Amino acid sequence: MPYNHIALIGLGLISASIALAIRRKHKTVKITGTSRSIDTRNKARELGLCEVCENTKDAVKNADLIILCVPVGAMGSVFDEFAATLKEGATVTDVGSVKVEVIASIMPLLPFGVNFVPGHPLAGTENSGPESGFDSLFDNRWCLLTPIKQCPEASVQKVRSFWEGLGAKVDEMDAEHHDLVLAVTSHVPHLIAYTMVGVADDLSNITKSEVINYSAAGFRDFTRIAASDPTMWRDVFLNNKGASLEILGRFTEELTALQRAVRRGDGDLLFDYFTRTREVRRKILEAGQDTDQPNFGREKNN
Repeated sequence: MPYNHIALIGLGLISASIALAIRRKHKTVKITGTSRSIDTRNKARELGLCEVCENTKDAVKNADLIILCVPVGAMGSVFDEFAATLKEGATVTDVGSVKVEVIASIMPLLPFGVNFVPGHPLAGTENSGPESGFDSLFDNRWCLLTPIKQCPEASVQKVRSFWEGLGAKVDEMDAEHHDLVLAVTSHVPHLIAYTMVGVADDLSNITKSEVINYSAAGFRDFTRIAASDPTMWRDVFLNNKGASLEILGRFTEELTALQRAVRRGDGDLLFDYFTRTREVRRKILEAGQDTDQPNFGREKNN
C-alpha cells in the first residue's frame, strides 16, 4: 500500500468497498471520509468503515491520497470545498465514469504541488449506499487511469499500485477514448435499460400487473441495471453528451435495420446478427469479466 492516509469523499457503494478492500490487507492504513448526508455518515460510522468526519476539509487534512467518490456533476464543486486544505505532495483521484468533463472541472482548481490522477474502477452493482459495499468488489475488475500530461509518472504508478493492491487490473488510456469506450460498454446500455423499463411501465397501465408478475429473465436483467442510482446516471449523460449521442446514433441505425428485418421476415439476417453478437458474450466470459452462473454469480446481498 503506497499511502498511509487515504480520504474518501462520498461514502457510497464504491468508497465503502474501497475501505473494506483496504482493511482486508492493510489494517494500519488511516482511512477518513465524509458525506453530505447525515444519515450516510451515521451509517458509515455504524459499519466502522472509516473515521467519519463532518466535512470535507477535516476528512482530507494531511491525507496522502484523496478519492472523489461523488457523482461526476458534483466533482468540481466538491473539490473546490477542500482544495486549499490539501498538503503539498498529496494525490487526488476519482472513480467517475466520465473523464473529460471531470478533468476540465478539477484542473483549474488544482493547487500547486498536488497531483491529479483521474481514474475509473469498472466495478459496481445496482445497489447504493455504504451498506452495499463489499471487500471483493474490485477483484479481477479493470480500473482505467487517464493520466494528464502535467502529472509525474511516479504519482501515476502509485495510484496504479493502489488499485492493484485492491485486486483490480489496471490500464491507461486517453480521456476522450475512455469516454467513447464507456459510452459503448456502460452508458448507452444503461440508457437502453432505463428506456425498456419505462416502456414496460407505460404498458403496465394496459396489462395491469402482468409485466411485473410475468417478468422473464431478459426484462429482469434490464430492471437490475435500471435500478442504479438516478443522480449518478443523470450526471453521466449530462457530462458525456458527445460520446453518448454518437453511440446512440449508431444504435438507432442498427435497431432500424433489425426492425426492417423483422418486418420483412428476413430470418437469415436475424440469425447471422444474433450469432455474431452471441460471440461477444463468449469473449467476455473468456476474459473473466463475468460468469455464466445464475444471478451473474453474485451473492444475494450483492
